[in-house]
Amino acid sequence: MGRGPVMADQAWTRMPLVALDLEGTGSQDRDQEAILEIALVRLVDGSPDMATAYDTLVNPGRPVPHRPWISPGLNDHTLKDAPRPEQIDHALVTRLEGRYLVGHNIGVDDRLLRLRHPQVAPAGLIDTLRLARSLEVPGPKGLGALLDRFELRDRVNESVPTGRPHRALWDAVAAALLLRELATQGGITSWSKLHTVAGARPPPEQGQETLF
Repeated sequence: MGRGPVMADQAWTRMPLVALDLEGTGSQDRDQEAILEIALVRLVDGSPDMATAYDTLVNPGRPVPHRPWISPGLNDHTLKDAPRPEQIDHALVTRLEGRYLVGHNIGVDDRLLRLRHPQVAPAGLIDTLRLARSLEVPGPKGLGALLDRFELRDRVNESVPTGRPHRALWDAVAAALLLRELATQGGITSWSKLHTVAGARPPPEQGQETLF
């Protein structure tokens, strides 16, 4: 039997998954959008592995605009001593090469990641927003609303005690925990099923809704 069928039939929890979240200056900057913070959380047996989590601020090399959706913790003062994008290239490549990125509306993060770090080559995308819609979860589908619906917010806070919503590490852990919860609710155990209902490809270059 070839490697393809074996991979497709195995449990999704055995797949190389990494929860990703980026905080940026905003999609209205188009090709000038900058990453301000990035977090990567590897999933081990379907759960976030905090011991190996990677989280860093990023100095964009230009002033950070004052916009209501940019966290107050991400500003010129806090970012001035952070690494520049080229200084984290190696860390991103080694942690993401050949892995599947997990996130809520992950196409938005993937677009910005590829824009600023085109050498990173993930294997594909798993979108918890798409998964929630496929399972027809009632109510709003934003990340915060889903965390509250499944009573996951306290678990995120326990994993990231110094974090907060709309910061990269907090949101990455939230997406990782949400993935497991949604898969459990939907009775999804195999990789083939998860990839069918939640797999995504990079979106076309057009406006997308921002959901939290």
